[in-house]
Amino acid sequence: MNHYETVFILNPVLSDEQIKETVKKYEDFLKSKGAKMVNKEDWGLKKLAYPIQHKKSGFYHLFEFTVPGEAISEYELTFRRDERVMRYLTVKLDKHAIAWAEKRVARNKKQA
Repeated sequence: MNHYETVFILNPVLSDEQIKETVKKYEDFLKSKGAKMVNKEDWGLKKLAYPIQHKKSGFYHLFEFTVPGEAISEYELTFRRDERVMRYLTVKLDKHAIAWAEKRVARNKKQA
């Protein structure tokens, strides 16, 4: 099982219900492939550094999870096919990135 982190940006014209539905779709997809969700974060509506599809903002979400490596190509294919997703990035975390992610989660919990 490899440790991964995915950040994806959803179209800003989506309703709250559509956003929740989309996030749930990807979470369920990962769980169906045997993934264990380590952390989920909703970063909310943020301004983009440059326009994407003529949009200047988007809803950011982060998933941190462990899953067998062969599931990632199918996972990213679903992102490419979904018109609600403007951008996505999945990275495999090494031991240093995992330690940093744990510190980030602990810091966020302390602030909340």
